[in-house]
Amino acid sequence: MTDVTPTDIDRRLRGPVRVVGAGLLGASIGLALREKGVDVVLDDVSPAALALAVDYGAGRRPAAGDQPELVVVAVPPDVVATVVERELAAHPSAVVTDVASVKSGPLAALVAAGADVTRYIGSHPMAGRERSGPTAARADLFVGRPWVIAGHDGITYQRAAVVEDLALDVGATVVPMDPESHDLAVAYVSHAPQLVSTLMASRLRDAPDGSLGLAGGGVRDVTRIAASDPGLWVQIIGANAGHIRPVLTDLRDDLSRVIDALGDPDGVGSPRTIAETIAAGNRGVERLPGKHGTTKRFAQVVVLVDDTPGQIAALLTFIGEIGINLEDMRLEHSPGAQIGIVEVSVLPEQEQRLVEELEGRGWRIAAAWA
Repeated sequence: MTDVTPTDIDRRLRGPVRVVGAGLLGASIGLALREKGVDVVLDDVSPAALALAVDYGAGRRPAAGDQPELVVVAVPPDVVATVVERELAAHPSAVVTDVASVKSGPLAALVAAGADVTRYIGSHPMAGRERSGPTAARADLFVGRPWVIAGHDGITYQRAAVVEDLALDVGATVVPMDPESHDLAVAYVSHAPQLVSTLMASRLRDAPDGSLGLAGGGVRDVTRIAASDPGLWVQIIGANAGHIRPVLTDLRDDLSRVIDALGDPDGVGSPRTIAETIAAGNRGVERLPGKHGTTKRFAQVVVLVDDTPGQIAALLTFIGEIGINLEDMRLEHSPGAQIGIVEVSVLPEQEQRLVEELEGRGWRIAAAWA
């Protein structure tokens, strides 16, 4: 009887998989596939980045005779089409995908160049970190995250299935979309929010020093993604400008109405303008998918915990012991405070029981709302 290892059972890709670009995404893909036992070949124009990624176990260096079944191009947006075209020519039996955040541009450039797009399909894992480079890579970066596969008429479903296998092997959830729909979607959920976050963070430069000590969850949530690489985002935003601009234009118009209302906050129509703006935001945020991709409205319970080791672990353990499933969680701690704030999200029908159980065990509840 032949021995079969666990990785032989639960992986879909045969390998080898060639990953071009050993940064955060490329090295993370390598780490995730290596955990499955897939042979990963890494390449990068930077010898230092390649050496680091290999040392971290994300794959091996190229060798003569490598015949990858799949090539994953994980390079900066402005060179994606060039590198994809090169990889298509160098590996005529492989399917090539890229993981750039804009999909229409590379496809159009490849078609214009006469590349063999019957073996190319763009994809985009909706995952990342605030840090970059191979040292920031994680094998679990894609677990539970959407991975868009941007199909087009030039490639068959059977040939493109290997990219779906990649996404599933690293733990992602496959989302089929055409390139144009993808680019419009990321304008709303990624690219415009990046600019809004950045613009709000830039206003903090003018804030009095003392006021920044009052910063809480609101400003931190809005500006969390503002600490981003300018060089990378110039490329991303430029490549998707046609979809981002209308979103920001509508936002500018909304902002102008609010500014006009604030000129006379008690004037006729001003309270209504502000109220309708807030209500529109409520409706928008309610459309965001909840846990497991379902659109639900959750109840939030805010618990105060002492700033001592083990408190958060004890809280989460207790919630699990009473059989209540957490849908989301957020932590906050103000500098100098002796308490932390844990905001947990649960189904509305579980809110009252959770509050009663926590108070009965001595936990302090700051707020609860549906």
